[in-house]
Amino acid sequence: MRRHPLLWKLAALQVSFCLLLTWLIWTWGLSVERSTYFLSQADQDYLARYAQQAEDAWQAGGANGAEAFRRQLEKAEDTWVVLLGPHLQSLGTTPLDAEEASHLTFMRKLDWPMSRRLQDELPYVSIEFPQHPEAGRLVLQLPERLLPTGLTPWTHVITHGVAPTLLALLLGLALYRHLVVPLNRLRDRADALRADDLESPGLPLQERRDELGELAQAFEHMAGRLRQSLEQQRLLLRTLSHELRTPLARLRIAHDSDLPPAQLRERLEREVNDMQKLLEDTLDLAWMDTEQPQLATEPVLMVSVWEALCQDICFESGWAPARLPCSLGTDCRVQVHLDSLAQALENLMRNAIRHSPAGGRVSLDGWREAGYWHLRVSDQGPGVPHADLERIFKPYQRLENSGAGFGLGLAIARRAIELQGGKLWASNAHPGLCLHVLLPASEECLES
Repeated sequence: MRRHPLLWKLAALQVSFCLLLTWLIWTWGLSVERSTYFLSQADQDYLARYAQQAEDAWQAGGANGAEAFRRQLEKAEDTWVVLLGPHLQSLGTTPLDAEEASHLTFMRKLDWPMSRRLQDELPYVSIEFPQHPEAGRLVLQLPERLLPTGLTPWTHVITHGVAPTLLALLLGLALYRHLVVPLNRLRDRADALRADDLESPGLPLQERRDELGELAQAFEHMAGRLRQSLEQQRLLLRTLSHELRTPLARLRIAHDSDLPPAQLRERLEREVNDMQKLLEDTLDLAWMDTEQPQLATEPVLMVSVWEALCQDICFESGWAPARLPCSLGTDCRVQVHLDSLAQALENLMRNAIRHSPAGGRVSLDGWREAGYWHLRVSDQGPGVPHADLERIFKPYQRLENSGAGFGLGLAIARRAIELQGGKLWASNAHPGLCLHVLLPASEECLES
């Protein structure tokens, strides 16, 4: 089951946007609304001082003092004022009429929201006496100049229009940077590949751990495969044109010569066999590189494969079987494709024999490493310079004094082993060369 990190990133971004938008409208918008409908602290303190003055006037002069303060405040603020006792009776000398009593139904405290009533009437504010709240309160109709402005249309536009729009733009910018910019880079990379520009620098998106990173890796893998295929095609053309030109020239010389029929036939057969071997090896390598077939595997006993190959090689080369020892036991079983493994191992053995001195030996040993068998084919030849240990596995690469061959044997062996989940590399043994093969152990070996 594939993970979808990009999906979760986008989902988290969208959820964050929704939560932030909700907070913006609910918390910040409500705060703005409260600040436009509530009295400022300075206005609350201003009206609270009137309540203190009303209490002082009532305590000093009783009903007459309360009435005098009421009339003075009404004139000063040009509004309706009354001082009430604990039972909502007038503390002044003028009793409340029915209409004035009706105002007491809609009284508001200083910290309550202030707005006009439906009849466009200013609100009535009730302020308890500061020192003796139970004794009475000051009630007045809020002066026009102190009425909060309320939520204006422009405030609505800012809190419910401009701010959400800016937030949406930020979301769009985040999506652009997270999606559109990488897609543009991928498009540019695809255009470069379409224009046969295979050497352009790689995409930095490969470091991302999401679907776009995987897509960038696929692009780079494709570009690498295209570069490799193109290089192999060029190398194949150069090599074939060079390697085939020589035997063809020898064939023409032999054809035009006066060699006896037997020698001519022998020369023709040798040159034709060399060309056939070159073409077969080249086609095998090209098939493995381009098709990358999925080879069916089975448990294979390495001792049996080595013994079968030794019989054929001893018959062809004249080597004695004692010069091809194997120290592996019957417990060495690998999970491989038999024919491919046999071809790869035969190439390794023939390479070792080709570079072995007179009387030299080529041996096979190995050991278990976790779920793999580490096999080693060792010879007693001159070895390979350390700088060329990797080069010998490249197609058509022949080192100085390497003798005959077209430089395809080790390349074919490595590709065949890699297709089976294994590895092939070389090291020097002083003297001699060691070819290391790492192959998956069979299920019987893993269970034991």
